[in-house]
Amino acid sequence: MSQTSNERLEAYLGQLSPQSLALLLREFERAVARGDDPAFAGRVLEQLRKVVRGADQPTTARTQDPARVLFRPLEPFLIEGKLPARPGQVNRASLLPVWQWLSREGTSEKARQFAEAVSRDAADEATVRQFQLAAGEAILKALYSTSGSDRQRLLARVGPPDVVEDLASIGSVLQSHEALDVLGNRLPSYLRTFADAQIQSVRASLNVASLQSPFLLPFVLSLIMQRLQSPWQIIRLAVKMAGSDDEIRVAGTPYGIAVSLALHDLCVLAAGLHSDIRRGHFEDIAEHLKILHDGVRGLRTELDLRSDSAWGRQLTSLRADISNALQAEIDSVPGRVRRLLRQRADKDIATASIDPGEVEEVAALIDFVAACRTYASELAINEVTLRTYSDIQNYVEHATQALIQALRGSDGRVRSYRQKQVQAAIRFCDILFGKDYASLMARAAENAAADEGNALRSG
Repeated sequence: MSQTSNERLEAYLGQLSPQSLALLLREFERAVARGDDPAFAGRVLEQLRKVVRGADQPTTARTQDPARVLFRPLEPFLIEGKLPARPGQVNRASLLPVWQWLSREGTSEKARQFAEAVSRDAADEATVRQFQLAAGEAILKALYSTSGSDRQRLLARVGPPDVVEDLASIGSVLQSHEALDVLGNRLPSYLRTFADAQIQSVRASLNVASLQSPFLLPFVLSLIMQRLQSPWQIIRLAVKMAGSDDEIRVAGTPYGIAVSLALHDLCVLAAGLHSDIRRGHFEDIAEHLKILHDGVRGLRTELDLRSDSAWGRQLTSLRADISNALQAEIDSVPGRVRRLLRQRADKDIATASIDPGEVEEVAALIDFVAACRTYASELAINEVTLRTYSDIQNYVEHATQALIQALRGSDGRVRSYRQKQVQAAIRFCDILFGKDYASLMARAAENAAADEGNALRSG
């Protein structure tokens, strides 16, 4: 690949979700291990590792790490950091303690042999699969073969409570790795719209007894969600399985867990939105708002939810959390616009300044309010958004015209300050009224400055 091709690939990979990156990473590492087109797969794998780990971290192959080879089937389901795990997800931090327990006492001899085989690059697919089955069996045996204080002591040796909570999931995925692989190969790589034809196709692929276990089904649904353009649409599979949109009938099927998964993911996205707003990161706000809007609307329209049910209360709470986070920021925008554009007395301008960084921050906030206006109805912010956006439009329109007129009678530092105010106002006009209106205001400002210059020369 040329340098340009690498840059394009890295830019494309950087737009993918962590789950999609994990899935690609796993598949290309398998391709390298099998020897499939090693030159191409190796280059893609190198770019993938750069994106996943960061450009400043080494990109040496990780296939020599026995723990990573063992837990490869879990890659699509791992989450990082302090994100709350839901069914169908496993904390990455849980893997190392589990591997250490397996090496120490769970399957110590088999783990030692496996690690040696991996270090010699002698661990073929059959060897890896054999140890994955043994590890899964040991994990599930530790969970279910003892009880009482003996069980507690055994699990305490595995790791802290958050690691123990992931044990059943880790063991189940390792035991059912082949069934998940077959399902992954059968599923379309990308589902733009999860409509009836696609649902029927997926439903046929799920007609395997091993995929229906209570521990494995959330992972099956998570795998499907990773292929969906809109992951909340997984609820359509639950509705189809129940033969009804009534929440009681949907909840009565094993696939009712799909609704809980969709609600959880929307809540996590809402928490991320709140965090981005607090930190002033508005780059992805519009996209996040669209996902939240579509998900909330989908749950409200495609399921017959009762307001007093668990799902109904969770959805109501989600909408309230989103509304509160957005409204607090929306309410602050008009004041920040006025602080930049308000007319000041000449004597006050001597100590005032316009920070270009603040202008861009306020421009991003106006963009944010505009995005909120697009998705306001489902996010319970319709009234405040429409009122705020209208107030900003009226204020910026009149303030821009007043500032342009003020240019005609200004000189020195006063003139320089008002020119910066006019530039900020034109920047806001571009967002609020479009490029044509902003260009008109820019020409008016140029004419005002030219008129003042002519007047000064004549004088």
